[in-house]
Amino acid sequence: MTALLLWLIPVSPLGRGLACAIVTVAGVAASGRVERLVGEKDPGRIVIDEVAGMILSVLVLPLTPAVLLAAFLLFRLFDVVKPFPADRAQSLPGGFGVMGDDLIAGAYVLALLVGMRAWLGIPA
Repeated sequence: MTALLLWLIPVSPLGRGLACAIVTVAGVAASGRVERLVGEKDPGRIVIDEVAGMILSVLVLPLTPAVLLAAFLLFRLFDVVKPFPADRAQSLPGGFGVMGDDLIAGAYVLALLVGMRAWLGIPA
């Protein structure tokens, strides 16, 4: 859903950065509270972490269907596999743990896509 909204609502990289920051701050607060209310660590009903991670994964990239599809698939992969230090980020307290692993996954995707585009000679 986030990838579709990113494609449908044209936002500059600066706007995406601002949106990512706002979603992250709100997500840390809200997800920490939800964890306390339901008594679970990172319950599946919290999705704001995926929103922040997905925005981060395309932060400075053109929002073409190919970029969004690649970012979405890679983000899902990294979110499941949780490469270091994402695997450790989940143990952070409260909302920081909820948001941390997805932000790290998003950062990995962004670095990979920017690197691949540079390697292939595709302008940013």
